[in-house]
Amino acid sequence: MQSPTHPLQTGTLLAAELRLPTNALDYTILGIYFAVVLGIGFAARRSVRTSLDFFLSGRSLPAWITGLAFISANLGATEILGMAANSAQYGVYTVHWYWIGAIPAMVFLGLVMMPFYYGSKVRSVPEFLLLRFDKWAHLLSSVLFAFAAVLIAGVNLYSLAIVVEALLGWPQWVAIVVAGFFVLAYITLGGLSSAIYNEVLQFFVILAALIPIAALGLHRVGGWDGLTDSLDKTHGADFTTAWGGTGIGSANPLGANWLTIVLGLGFVLSFGYWTTNFAEVQRALSAKNLSAAQRTPLIAAYPKIFIVFLVMIPGLVAAVLVPKIGTSGSGLQYNDAIPYLMQELLPNGVLGIAVTGLLAAFMAGMAANVSSFNTVFTTDIWAKYVVRGREDGYYVRFGRLITVVGVLASIGTAFLASSFSNIMSYLQTLFSFFNVPMFAVFIVGMFWKRASVKSGFWGLLAGTTAAMVNYFVFYKRGIIGFPSDQGANFVSAIAGFVAGGVVMLGVSLFTAPKPAHELQGLVYGTVSPGMAEPPAAGDDAWYRRPALLGWGAVILAAACYVPFSF
Repeated sequence: MQSPTHPLQTGTLLAAELRLPTNALDYTILGIYFAVVLGIGFAARRSVRTSLDFFLSGRSLPAWITGLAFISANLGATEILGMAANSAQYGVYTVHWYWIGAIPAMVFLGLVMMPFYYGSKVRSVPEFLLLRFDKWAHLLSSVLFAFAAVLIAGVNLYSLAIVVEALLGWPQWVAIVVAGFFVLAYITLGGLSSAIYNEVLQFFVILAALIPIAALGLHRVGGWDGLTDSLDKTHGADFTTAWGGTGIGSANPLGANWLTIVLGLGFVLSFGYWTTNFAEVQRALSAKNLSAAQRTPLIAAYPKIFIVFLVMIPGLVAAVLVPKIGTSGSGLQYNDAIPYLMQELLPNGVLGIAVTGLLAAFMAGMAANVSSFNTVFTTDIWAKYVVRGREDGYYVRFGRLITVVGVLASIGTAFLASSFSNIMSYLQTLFSFFNVPMFAVFIVGMFWKRASVKSGFWGLLAGTTAAMVNYFVFYKRGIIGFPSDQGANFVSAIAGFVAGGVVMLGVSLFTAPKPAHELQGLVYGTVSPGMAEPPAAGDDAWYRRPALLGWGAVILAAACYVPFSF
Protein backbone atom coordinates (compact mmCIF):
# COMPACT_ATOMS: atom_id res chain seq x y z
CA MET A 1 0.00 0.00 0.00
CA GLN A 2 1.27 3.45 -0.88
CA SER A 3 1.77 6.01 1.82
CA PRO A 4 -1.60 7.65 2.47
CA THR A 5 -2.05 11.15 1.17
CA HIS A 6 -3.63 13.65 3.54
CA PRO A 7 -7.28 13.88 2.35
CA LEU A 8 -7.73 17.49 3.41
CA GLN A 9 -4.76 18.53 1.34
CA THR A 10 -5.84 16.30 -1.53
CA GLY A 11 -9.37 17.64 -1.48
CA THR A 12 -8.05 21.18 -1.79
CA LEU A 13 -5.61 20.33 -4.56
CA LEU A 14 -8.16 18.38 -6.56
CA ALA A 15 -10.91 21.00 -6.44
CA ALA A 16 -10.18 22.31 -9.93
CA GLU A 17 -9.26 18.92 -11.42
CA LEU A 18 -12.44 17.10 -10.32
CA ARG A 19 -14.88 20.04 -10.49
CA LEU A 20 -18.19 18.97 -12.01
CA PRO A 21 -19.89 21.06 -14.70
CA THR A 22 -23.13 21.31 -12.73
CA ASN A 23 -25.90 23.67 -13.83
CA ALA A 24 -29.31 24.87 -12.66
CA LEU A 25 -30.96 21.52 -13.52
CA ASP A 26 -28.57 19.61 -11.26
CA TYR A 27 -29.09 22.01 -8.35
CA THR A 28 -32.87 21.85 -8.83
CA ILE A 29 -32.77 18.07 -8.43
CA LEU A 30 -30.65 18.51 -5.29
CA GLY A 31 -33.05 21.12 -3.89
CA ILE A 32 -36.07 18.88 -4.46
CA TYR A 33 -34.35 16.07 -2.58
CA PHE A 34 -33.58 18.27 0.45
CA ALA A 35 -37.18 19.51 0.50
CA VAL A 36 -38.51 15.93 0.50
CA VAL A 37 -36.11 14.98 3.31
CA LEU A 38 -37.43 17.76 5.54
CA GLY A 39 -41.01 16.96 4.57
CA ILE A 40 -40.55 13.37 5.76
CA GLY A 41 -39.19 14.71 9.06
CA PHE A 42 -42.23 16.93 9.64
CA ALA A 43 -44.61 14.12 8.65
CA ALA A 44 -42.94 11.65 11.03
CA ARG A 45 -43.09 14.15 13.90
CA ARG A 46 -46.84 13.56 14.23
CA SER A 47 -46.25 9.92 15.19
CA VAL A 48 -43.79 10.69 18.01
CA ARG A 49 -45.66 10.59 21.33
CA THR A 50 -43.46 8.39 23.54
CA SER A 51 -39.78 7.57 23.90
CA LEU A 52 -40.47 4.20 22.23
CA ASP A 53 -41.85 6.11 19.22
CA PHE A 54 -38.80 8.39 19.10
CA PHE A 55 -36.10 5.75 19.59
CA LEU A 56 -37.69 2.62 18.00
CA SER A 57 -40.62 3.87 15.87
CA GLY A 58 -43.02 2.34 18.39
CA ARG A 59 -42.00 -1.12 17.07
CA SER A 60 -44.59 -0.66 14.33
CA LEU A 61 -42.88 -0.80 10.91
CA PRO A 62 -43.37 -3.52 8.24
CA ALA A 63 -40.48 -5.78 7.25
CA TRP A 64 -39.95 -4.34 3.75
CA ILE A 65 -39.51 -0.83 5.17
CA THR A 66 -37.08 -1.94 7.89
CA GLY A 67 -35.28 -4.22 5.42
CA LEU A 68 -34.58 -1.39 2.96
CA ALA A 69 -33.62 0.92 5.83
CA PHE A 70 -31.27 -1.80 7.13
CA ILE A 71 -29.32 -1.96 3.86
CA SER A 72 -29.49 1.80 3.29
CA ALA A 73 -28.03 2.48 6.73
CA ASN A 74 -25.05 0.37 5.65
CA LEU A 75 -24.90 1.89 2.16
CA GLY A 76 -23.42 5.18 3.28
CA ALA A 77 -21.05 7.18 1.14
CA THR A 78 -18.13 5.74 3.08
CA GLU A 79 -19.32 2.34 1.85
CA ILE A 80 -19.67 3.59 -1.73
CA LEU A 81 -16.44 5.58 -1.93
CA GLY A 82 -14.59 3.13 0.30
CA MET A 83 -15.53 -0.01 -1.63
CA ALA A 84 -14.82 1.69 -4.96
CA ALA A 85 -11.44 2.63 -3.45
CA ASN A 86 -10.98 -1.01 -2.35
CA SER A 87 -11.66 -2.15 -5.91
CA ALA A 88 -9.23 0.34 -7.45
CA GLN A 89 -6.59 -0.77 -4.94
CA TYR A 90 -7.27 -4.49 -4.47
CA GLY A 91 -9.40 -5.48 -7.49
CA VAL A 92 -12.10 -8.16 -7.45
CA TYR A 93 -11.13 -9.16 -3.90
CA THR A 94 -13.78 -6.57 -2.96
CA VAL A 95 -16.49 -9.23 -3.43
CA HIS A 96 -15.33 -10.84 -0.19
CA TRP A 97 -16.68 -7.88 1.82
CA TYR A 98 -20.15 -8.75 0.49
CA TRP A 99 -20.50 -12.45 -0.21
CA ILE A 100 -18.45 -13.85 2.68
CA GLY A 101 -18.09 -10.65 4.72
CA ALA A 102 -21.79 -9.78 4.98
CA ILE A 103 -24.34 -12.37 3.82
CA PRO A 104 -23.61 -15.21 6.32
CA ALA A 105 -23.57 -12.75 9.23
CA MET A 106 -26.81 -11.05 8.10
CA VAL A 107 -28.49 -14.45 7.87
CA PHE A 108 -27.14 -15.42 11.32
CA LEU A 109 -28.52 -12.17 12.74
CA GLY A 110 -31.97 -12.84 11.29
CA LEU A 111 -32.28 -16.53 12.09
CA VAL A 112 -30.38 -16.84 15.39
CA MET A 113 -29.88 -13.51 17.14
CA MET A 114 -33.02 -11.48 16.39
CA PRO A 115 -35.24 -13.80 18.46
CA PHE A 116 -33.03 -12.96 21.47
CA TYR A 117 -32.90 -9.23 20.74
CA TYR A 118 -36.57 -8.78 19.88
CA GLY A 119 -37.93 -11.40 22.28
CA SER A 120 -36.18 -9.81 25.26
CA LYS A 121 -37.74 -6.41 24.29
CA VAL A 122 -34.46 -4.56 24.73
CA ARG A 123 -34.21 -1.07 23.24
CA SER A 124 -30.56 -1.41 22.29
CA VAL A 125 -27.72 -3.89 21.82
CA PRO A 126 -25.89 -2.81 25.02
CA GLU A 127 -29.10 -3.32 27.03
CA PHE A 128 -28.96 -7.00 26.10
CA LEU A 129 -25.58 -7.22 27.88
CA LEU A 130 -27.20 -5.69 30.98
CA LEU A 131 -29.71 -8.54 31.06
CA ARG A 132 -27.17 -11.27 30.24
CA PHE A 133 -24.24 -10.05 32.36
CA ASP A 134 -24.21 -6.98 34.64
CA LYS A 135 -24.15 -3.19 34.70
CA TRP A 136 -20.38 -3.04 34.17
CA ALA A 137 -20.53 -4.92 30.85
CA HIS A 138 -23.53 -2.78 29.94
CA LEU A 139 -21.87 0.52 30.80
CA LEU A 140 -18.59 -0.30 29.05
CA SER A 141 -20.37 -1.48 25.89
CA SER A 142 -22.62 1.62 25.91
CA VAL A 143 -19.65 3.99 26.19
CA LEU A 144 -17.66 2.14 23.50
CA PHE A 145 -20.62 2.07 21.15
CA ALA A 146 -21.48 5.75 21.64
CA PHE A 147 -17.84 6.68 20.99
CA ALA A 148 -17.67 4.49 17.87
CA ALA A 149 -20.97 5.88 16.52
CA VAL A 150 -19.69 9.45 16.76
CA LEU A 151 -16.40 8.48 15.09
CA ILE A 152 -18.15 6.75 12.19
CA ALA A 153 -20.64 9.62 11.75
CA GLY A 154 -17.61 11.90 11.65
CA VAL A 155 -16.09 9.85 8.84
CA ASN A 156 -19.23 10.44 6.79
CA LEU A 157 -19.13 14.19 7.42
CA TYR A 158 -15.44 14.52 6.65
CA SER A 159 -15.78 12.45 3.48
CA LEU A 160 -18.71 14.56 2.38
CA ALA A 161 -16.76 17.78 2.89
CA ILE A 162 -13.81 16.55 0.83
CA VAL A 163 -15.94 15.22 -2.03
CA VAL A 164 -18.33 18.18 -2.21
CA GLU A 165 -15.46 20.66 -2.18
CA ALA A 166 -13.76 18.81 -5.01
CA LEU A 167 -16.89 18.24 -7.09
CA LEU A 168 -18.97 21.37 -6.50
CA GLY A 169 -16.48 23.86 -5.12
CA TRP A 170 -18.35 24.37 -1.85
CA PRO A 171 -16.07 25.23 1.08
CA GLN A 172 -15.72 22.30 3.45
CA TRP A 173 -17.46 24.04 6.32
CA VAL A 174 -20.47 24.78 4.10
CA ALA A 175 -20.84 21.12 3.13
CA ILE A 176 -20.52 20.01 6.75
CA VAL A 177 -23.02 22.55 8.04
CA VAL A 178 -25.60 21.88 5.29
CA ALA A 179 -25.50 18.08 5.61
CA GLY A 180 -25.32 18.21 9.41
CA PHE A 181 -28.29 20.59 9.55
CA PHE A 182 -30.56 18.40 7.44
CA VAL A 183 -29.65 15.19 9.32
CA LEU A 184 -30.11 17.00 12.63
CA ALA A 185 -33.42 18.47 11.51
CA TYR A 186 -35.16 15.30 10.38
CA ILE A 187 -33.92 13.14 13.28
CA THR A 188 -34.84 15.66 15.98
CA LEU A 189 -38.24 16.13 14.33
CA GLY A 190 -39.32 12.56 13.70
CA GLY A 191 -36.82 10.39 15.56
CA LEU A 192 -36.05 6.93 14.18
CA SER A 193 -39.17 6.83 11.96
CA SER A 194 -37.94 9.90 10.10
CA ALA A 195 -34.46 8.38 9.71
CA ILE A 196 -35.87 5.07 8.46
CA TYR A 197 -38.30 6.52 5.90
CA ASN A 198 -35.55 8.80 4.63
CA GLU A 199 -33.24 5.79 4.37
CA VAL A 200 -35.81 4.02 2.16
CA LEU A 201 -35.88 7.09 -0.10
CA GLN A 202 -32.08 7.30 -0.01
CA PHE A 203 -31.74 3.65 -1.05
CA PHE A 204 -33.45 4.32 -4.38
CA VAL A 205 -31.66 7.65 -4.90
CA ILE A 206 -28.30 5.94 -4.32
CA LEU A 207 -29.14 3.22 -6.86
CA ALA A 208 -30.16 5.89 -9.37
CA ALA A 209 -26.73 7.45 -8.90
CA LEU A 210 -24.62 4.28 -9.06
CA ILE A 211 -26.24 2.43 -11.97
CA PRO A 212 -25.36 5.07 -14.66
CA ILE A 213 -21.78 5.35 -13.34
CA ALA A 214 -21.22 1.57 -13.52
CA ALA A 215 -22.94 1.17 -16.91
CA LEU A 216 -21.20 4.09 -18.63
CA GLY A 217 -17.88 3.12 -17.05
CA LEU A 218 -18.11 -0.39 -18.46
CA HIS A 219 -19.01 1.02 -21.87
CA ARG A 220 -15.96 3.33 -21.79
CA VAL A 221 -13.50 0.44 -21.29
CA GLY A 222 -15.07 -2.00 -23.75
CA GLY A 223 -17.41 -3.97 -21.52
CA TRP A 224 -16.47 -6.59 -18.93
CA ASP A 225 -14.06 -8.39 -21.28
CA GLY A 226 -12.28 -5.15 -22.15
CA LEU A 227 -12.10 -4.26 -18.46
CA THR A 228 -10.61 -7.58 -17.34
CA ASP A 229 -8.17 -7.74 -20.30
CA SER A 230 -6.82 -4.30 -19.45
CA LEU A 231 -6.48 -5.08 -15.75
CA ASP A 232 -4.82 -8.44 -16.39
CA LYS A 233 -2.11 -6.64 -18.39
CA THR A 234 -1.52 -3.81 -15.91
CA HIS A 235 -2.22 -5.45 -12.54
CA GLY A 236 -1.83 -9.19 -13.13
CA ALA A 237 -4.40 -11.98 -13.42
CA ASP A 238 -5.05 -12.19 -9.67
CA PHE A 239 -6.50 -8.65 -9.69
CA THR A 240 -9.65 -9.88 -11.45
CA THR A 241 -10.24 -13.04 -9.41
CA ALA A 242 -11.70 -13.57 -5.96
CA TRP A 243 -9.24 -16.17 -4.67
CA GLY A 244 -6.20 -15.94 -6.98
CA GLY A 245 -2.96 -15.54 -5.05
CA THR A 246 -4.58 -15.99 -1.63
CA GLY A 247 -2.69 -19.16 -0.73
CA ILE A 248 -0.85 -19.01 2.59
CA GLY A 249 2.55 -17.46 1.89
CA SER A 250 1.50 -16.07 -1.50
CA ALA A 251 1.68 -12.38 -2.38
CA ASN A 252 -1.45 -10.58 -3.55
CA PRO A 253 -2.71 -6.97 -3.72
CA LEU A 254 -4.88 -7.39 -0.61
CA GLY A 255 -2.06 -8.57 1.62
CA ALA A 256 -4.20 -11.35 3.10
CA ASN A 257 -4.49 -15.11 2.54
CA TRP A 258 -7.61 -17.24 2.36
CA LEU A 259 -7.43 -18.08 6.06
CA THR A 260 -7.37 -14.45 7.24
CA ILE A 261 -10.10 -13.62 4.69
CA VAL A 262 -12.37 -16.42 5.95
CA LEU A 263 -11.64 -16.02 9.67
CA GLY A 264 -10.72 -12.34 9.94
CA LEU A 265 -13.23 -10.87 7.49
CA GLY A 266 -15.79 -13.63 6.92
CA PHE A 267 -16.25 -14.54 10.56
CA VAL A 268 -14.81 -12.13 13.11
CA LEU A 269 -15.15 -8.71 11.44
CA SER A 270 -18.33 -9.59 9.57
CA PHE A 271 -20.23 -11.19 12.44
CA GLY A 272 -18.92 -8.53 14.80
CA TYR A 273 -20.31 -5.75 12.61
CA TRP A 274 -23.64 -7.15 11.45
CA THR A 275 -24.78 -8.80 14.67
CA THR A 276 -23.78 -6.20 17.28
CA ASN A 277 -23.72 -2.87 15.42
CA PHE A 278 -26.75 -1.10 16.83
CA ALA A 279 -26.91 1.29 13.85
CA GLU A 280 -28.09 -1.78 11.90
CA VAL A 281 -29.87 -3.82 14.60
CA GLN A 282 -31.95 -0.77 15.59
CA ARG A 283 -33.76 -0.97 12.24
CA ALA A 284 -34.80 -4.56 12.94
CA LEU A 285 -35.87 -3.72 16.49
CA SER A 286 -38.31 -1.14 15.07
CA ALA A 287 -40.21 -3.85 13.14
CA LYS A 288 -43.83 -4.54 14.07
CA ASN A 289 -43.36 -8.12 15.32
CA LEU A 290 -40.76 -10.87 15.73
CA SER A 291 -41.31 -12.30 12.25
CA ALA A 292 -40.78 -8.88 10.65
CA ALA A 293 -37.69 -8.30 12.82
CA GLN A 294 -36.17 -11.61 11.69
CA ARG A 295 -36.92 -10.87 8.02
CA THR A 296 -35.38 -7.38 8.19
CA PRO A 297 -31.71 -8.42 7.67
CA LEU A 298 -32.78 -11.32 5.42
CA ILE A 299 -34.63 -9.00 3.02
CA ALA A 300 -31.62 -6.66 3.09
CA ALA A 301 -29.29 -9.54 2.18
CA TYR A 302 -30.61 -9.83 -1.39
CA PRO A 303 -29.77 -6.29 -2.58
CA LYS A 304 -26.50 -6.56 -0.63
CA ILE A 305 -25.44 -9.49 -2.84
CA PHE A 306 -25.68 -7.42 -6.01
CA ILE A 307 -24.73 -3.93 -4.82
CA VAL A 308 -21.08 -5.04 -4.90
CA PHE A 309 -21.15 -4.74 -8.70
CA LEU A 310 -22.28 -1.10 -8.50
CA VAL A 311 -19.32 -0.13 -6.30
CA MET A 312 -16.70 -2.58 -7.59
CA ILE A 313 -17.06 -1.83 -11.30
CA PRO A 314 -16.41 1.94 -10.95
CA GLY A 315 -13.27 1.18 -8.92
CA LEU A 316 -12.01 -1.26 -11.55
CA VAL A 317 -12.81 1.17 -14.36
CA ALA A 318 -10.91 3.93 -12.56
CA ALA A 319 -7.91 1.59 -12.26
CA VAL A 320 -7.96 1.22 -16.05
CA LEU A 321 -8.51 4.89 -16.91
CA VAL A 322 -5.99 6.13 -14.30
CA PRO A 323 -3.39 3.31 -14.15
CA LYS A 324 -1.36 4.95 -11.34
CA ILE A 325 -4.35 5.95 -9.19
CA GLY A 326 -3.48 6.03 -5.49
CA THR A 327 0.28 6.39 -6.09
CA SER A 328 2.63 9.34 -6.18
CA GLY A 329 2.52 9.15 -9.97
CA SER A 330 -1.13 10.27 -10.04
CA GLY A 331 -3.02 13.25 -8.69
CA LEU A 332 -5.88 10.98 -7.63
CA GLN A 333 -6.40 8.89 -4.48
CA TYR A 334 -8.20 5.56 -4.48
CA ASN A 335 -11.10 7.39 -2.81
CA ASP A 336 -11.43 9.58 -5.92
CA ALA A 337 -12.57 6.72 -8.18
CA ILE A 338 -16.30 7.54 -8.07
CA PRO A 339 -15.92 11.37 -8.25
CA TYR A 340 -13.53 11.00 -11.19
CA LEU A 341 -16.00 8.85 -13.16
CA MET A 342 -18.84 11.25 -12.37
CA GLN A 343 -16.81 14.06 -13.90
CA GLU A 344 -15.76 12.00 -16.91
CA LEU A 345 -18.97 10.18 -17.81
CA LEU A 346 -22.19 11.87 -16.65
CA PRO A 347 -24.21 14.53 -18.50
CA ASN A 348 -26.14 17.27 -16.69
CA GLY A 349 -29.34 16.02 -15.10
CA VAL A 350 -27.85 12.59 -14.56
CA LEU A 351 -24.99 14.42 -12.87
CA GLY A 352 -27.49 16.07 -10.52
CA ILE A 353 -28.94 12.67 -9.64
CA ALA A 354 -25.45 11.30 -8.96
CA VAL A 355 -24.52 14.24 -6.72
CA THR A 356 -27.83 13.85 -4.89
CA GLY A 357 -27.15 10.12 -4.53
CA LEU A 358 -23.75 10.77 -2.99
CA LEU A 359 -25.18 13.32 -0.55
CA ALA A 360 -28.02 10.91 0.24
CA ALA A 361 -25.47 8.20 0.97
CA PHE A 362 -23.47 10.45 3.27
CA MET A 363 -26.64 11.45 5.09
CA ALA A 364 -27.88 7.84 5.36
CA GLY A 365 -24.61 6.69 6.92
CA MET A 366 -24.44 9.65 9.27
CA ALA A 367 -28.12 9.46 10.26
CA ALA A 368 -27.88 5.74 11.07
CA ASN A 369 -25.05 6.38 13.49
CA VAL A 370 -26.54 9.55 14.99
CA SER A 371 -29.95 7.91 15.59
CA SER A 372 -28.30 4.89 17.23
CA PHE A 373 -26.03 7.19 19.27
CA ASN A 374 -28.94 9.20 20.68
CA THR A 375 -30.75 5.97 21.66
CA VAL A 376 -27.78 4.38 23.42
CA PHE A 377 -26.71 7.59 25.16
CA THR A 378 -30.24 8.38 26.34
CA THR A 379 -31.57 4.95 27.31
CA ASP A 380 -28.36 3.13 28.27
CA ILE A 381 -26.24 5.86 29.85
CA TRP A 382 -28.35 8.86 30.85
CA ALA A 383 -31.57 7.13 31.94
CA LYS A 384 -29.82 4.25 33.74
CA TYR A 385 -26.85 5.92 35.41
CA VAL A 386 -27.28 9.70 35.45
CA VAL A 387 -30.94 10.81 35.67
CA ARG A 388 -33.18 7.88 36.54
CA GLY A 389 -36.90 7.61 37.00
CA ARG A 390 -38.06 10.75 35.17
CA GLU A 391 -41.26 10.94 33.13
CA ASP A 392 -41.18 9.59 29.58
CA GLY A 393 -41.44 13.02 27.95
CA TYR A 394 -38.21 14.10 29.64
CA TYR A 395 -36.25 11.37 27.84
CA VAL A 396 -37.78 12.31 24.48
CA ARG A 397 -36.63 15.90 25.02
CA PHE A 398 -33.20 14.74 26.15
CA GLY A 399 -32.97 12.46 23.10
CA ARG A 400 -33.50 15.46 20.86
CA LEU A 401 -30.88 17.45 22.78
CA ILE A 402 -28.26 14.71 22.65
CA THR A 403 -28.85 14.41 18.91
CA VAL A 404 -27.55 17.97 18.60
CA VAL A 405 -24.54 17.05 20.73
CA GLY A 406 -23.92 13.95 18.61
CA VAL A 407 -23.88 15.93 15.36
CA LEU A 408 -21.54 18.55 16.82
CA ALA A 409 -19.25 15.83 18.19
CA SER A 410 -19.23 14.14 14.78
CA ILE A 411 -17.92 17.35 13.26
CA GLY A 412 -15.14 17.35 15.85
CA THR A 413 -14.11 13.74 15.19
CA ALA A 414 -14.28 14.01 11.41
CA PHE A 415 -10.65 14.96 11.02
CA LEU A 416 -9.40 11.76 12.68
CA ALA A 417 -10.07 10.08 9.33
CA SER A 418 -7.45 12.25 7.64
CA SER A 419 -4.57 9.77 8.07
CA PHE A 420 -6.24 7.17 5.85
CA SER A 421 -6.13 7.27 2.05
CA ASN A 422 -8.68 4.44 1.90
CA ILE A 423 -11.80 5.29 3.94
CA MET A 424 -12.77 1.63 4.25
CA SER A 425 -9.45 0.83 5.91
CA TYR A 426 -10.31 3.37 8.61
CA LEU A 427 -13.79 1.95 9.11
CA GLN A 428 -12.52 -1.63 9.27
CA THR A 429 -10.03 -0.48 11.91
CA LEU A 430 -12.87 0.95 14.01
CA PHE A 431 -14.93 -2.23 13.59
CA SER A 432 -11.99 -4.40 14.72
CA PHE A 433 -11.65 -2.25 17.87
CA PHE A 434 -15.31 -1.90 18.88
CA ASN A 435 -17.57 -4.44 17.17
CA VAL A 436 -15.45 -7.58 17.17
CA PRO A 437 -14.79 -7.75 20.96
CA MET A 438 -18.50 -7.10 21.57
CA PHE A 439 -19.37 -9.97 19.23
CA ALA A 440 -17.07 -12.28 21.20
CA VAL A 441 -18.93 -11.39 24.39
CA PHE A 442 -22.31 -11.88 22.72
CA ILE A 443 -21.52 -15.20 21.11
CA VAL A 444 -20.04 -16.70 24.30
CA GLY A 445 -22.86 -15.29 26.43
CA MET A 446 -25.61 -16.53 24.10
CA PHE A 447 -24.28 -20.06 23.65
CA TRP A 448 -22.63 -20.83 27.01
CA LYS A 449 -24.83 -20.74 30.09
CA ARG A 450 -21.80 -21.00 32.36
CA ALA A 451 -20.40 -17.63 31.18
CA SER A 452 -20.36 -15.70 34.45
CA VAL A 453 -21.76 -12.31 35.33
CA LYS A 454 -18.30 -10.73 35.52
CA SER A 455 -16.93 -12.32 32.35
CA GLY A 456 -18.80 -9.94 30.05
CA PHE A 457 -16.98 -6.82 31.27
CA TRP A 458 -13.51 -8.38 31.36
CA GLY A 459 -13.95 -10.13 28.00
CA LEU A 460 -15.02 -6.88 26.32
CA LEU A 461 -12.16 -4.94 27.89
CA ALA A 462 -9.57 -7.58 26.97
CA GLY A 463 -10.80 -7.93 23.38
CA THR A 464 -10.80 -4.18 22.73
CA THR A 465 -7.34 -3.82 24.27
CA ALA A 466 -5.88 -6.73 22.26
CA ALA A 467 -7.19 -5.36 18.95
CA MET A 468 -5.79 -1.90 19.68
CA VAL A 469 -2.39 -3.26 20.80
CA ASN A 470 -2.04 -5.34 17.64
CA TYR A 471 -2.82 -2.35 15.44
CA PHE A 472 -1.10 0.55 17.20
CA VAL A 473 1.88 -1.32 18.69
CA PHE A 474 2.67 -4.35 16.54
CA TYR A 475 1.59 -2.92 13.16
CA LYS A 476 2.14 0.83 13.39
CA ARG A 477 5.50 0.45 15.16
CA GLY A 478 6.64 -2.14 12.64
CA ILE A 479 7.16 -4.94 15.18
CA ILE A 480 5.15 -7.29 12.93
CA GLY A 481 5.05 -6.67 9.20
CA PHE A 482 1.63 -6.61 7.56
CA PRO A 483 1.40 -5.97 3.80
CA SER A 484 -1.53 -3.53 4.13
CA ASP A 485 -3.90 -1.77 6.52
CA GLN A 486 -6.58 -4.29 5.66
CA GLY A 487 -4.32 -7.24 6.42
CA ALA A 488 -3.52 -5.68 9.80
CA ASN A 489 -7.24 -5.12 10.43
CA PHE A 490 -8.04 -8.79 9.80
CA VAL A 491 -5.38 -9.90 12.30
CA SER A 492 -6.47 -7.24 14.85
CA ALA A 493 -10.01 -8.57 14.58
CA ILE A 494 -8.89 -12.15 15.16
CA ALA A 495 -6.73 -11.05 18.12
CA GLY A 496 -9.63 -9.11 19.68
CA PHE A 497 -12.04 -12.01 19.27
CA VAL A 498 -9.67 -14.65 20.65
CA ALA A 499 -8.55 -12.49 23.58
CA GLY A 500 -12.15 -11.68 24.52
CA GLY A 501 -13.22 -15.31 24.35
CA VAL A 502 -10.22 -16.65 26.29
CA VAL A 503 -10.57 -14.06 29.06
CA MET A 504 -14.30 -14.81 29.36
CA LEU A 505 -13.50 -18.50 29.71
CA GLY A 506 -10.87 -17.84 32.38
CA VAL A 507 -12.99 -15.39 34.39
CA SER A 508 -16.05 -17.68 34.20
CA LEU A 509 -14.11 -20.54 35.79
CA PHE A 510 -13.46 -18.46 38.90
CA THR A 511 -16.65 -16.38 39.24
CA ALA A 512 -20.33 -17.17 39.67
CA PRO A 513 -22.73 -17.64 36.74
CA LYS A 514 -26.20 -16.11 36.65
CA PRO A 515 -29.00 -18.24 38.07
CA ALA A 516 -30.69 -20.33 35.38
CA HIS A 517 -34.08 -18.63 35.80
CA GLU A 518 -32.49 -15.23 34.94
CA LEU A 519 -31.18 -16.56 31.60
CA GLN A 520 -34.56 -17.35 30.01
CA GLY A 521 -34.66 -15.86 26.53
CA LEU A 522 -31.02 -14.75 26.78
CA VAL A 523 -29.16 -18.02 26.13
CA TYR A 524 -29.57 -20.45 23.25
CA GLY A 525 -31.96 -23.26 24.17
CA THR A 526 -34.12 -21.09 26.42
CA VAL A 527 -37.34 -19.29 25.53
CA SER A 528 -38.79 -16.00 26.73
CA PRO A 529 -42.46 -14.99 26.39
CA GLY A 530 -41.59 -12.57 23.60
CA MET A 531 -39.93 -15.30 21.54
CA ALA A 532 -43.13 -17.34 21.53
CA GLU A 533 -45.03 -14.56 19.73
CA PRO A 534 -47.26 -16.01 16.97
CA PRO A 535 -46.81 -14.66 13.43
CA ALA A 536 -49.16 -11.95 12.22
CA ALA A 537 -51.69 -12.59 9.45
CA GLY A 538 -49.81 -13.48 6.27
CA ASP A 539 -46.42 -13.88 7.96
CA ASP A 540 -46.68 -17.67 7.81
CA ALA A 541 -46.75 -17.64 3.97
CA TRP A 542 -43.98 -19.85 2.53
CA TYR A 543 -42.17 -16.97 0.84
CA ARG A 544 -41.94 -15.09 4.15
CA ARG A 545 -40.39 -17.92 6.13
CA PRO A 546 -37.10 -16.68 7.61
CA ALA A 547 -35.28 -20.00 7.07
CA LEU A 548 -36.12 -20.02 3.35
CA LEU A 549 -35.09 -16.37 2.91
CA GLY A 550 -31.87 -16.89 4.85
CA TRP A 551 -30.62 -20.05 3.20
CA GLY A 552 -31.67 -18.73 -0.21
CA ALA A 553 -29.40 -15.71 0.31
CA VAL A 554 -26.45 -17.91 1.37
CA ILE A 555 -26.82 -20.19 -1.67
CA LEU A 556 -27.16 -17.22 -4.05
CA ALA A 557 -24.03 -15.55 -2.60
CA ALA A 558 -22.06 -18.80 -2.94
CA ALA A 559 -23.20 -19.15 -6.57
CA CYS A 560 -21.99 -15.61 -7.33
CA TYR A 561 -18.45 -16.68 -6.40
CA VAL A 562 -18.30 -19.29 -9.18
CA PRO A 563 -17.49 -17.03 -12.18
CA PHE A 564 -14.81 -15.20 -10.17
CA SER A 565 -13.08 -18.30 -8.82
CA PHE A 566 -11.72 -20.02 -11.93
